Amino acid sequence: MSRPTRPISWFTAARRDFEEFPEPARIEFLAALTIAAEGGKADTAKPLKGFGSGIFEIAIRHRGDAFRLVYAVQMGQDVWVLHAFQKKSKKGIETPHRELQLVRERIQRLKEYLRNG
Repeated sequence: MSRPTRPISWFTAARRDFEEFPEPARIEFLAALTIAAEGGKADTAKPLKGFGSGIFEIAIRHRGDAFRLVYAVQMGQDVWVLHAFQKKSKKGIETPHRELQLVRERIQRLKEYLRNG
């Protein structure tokens, strides 16, 4: 028996940035989000450190470029895509501070949105 699939909701800016990704990367991200919507976790998804439970980051490499997508599974009924970006930092695999700060701001905005309905 399968579980009901949860809707996937997007911050508008995250969706706009995601649409700029190369198609093969978008397909891979959407497959991982579908697994999340069905209650699972894709192999490419890892908890995003420093954000508590329920916030995940998917990292995909495509033709030498790194793309990231951050989503939340424990905020409201939907799976929420908080941020999508191409990682340009040359400092290893660490997520850049400005991107983490943007995720923090969007989590706060989402909490307010869900609280105020």
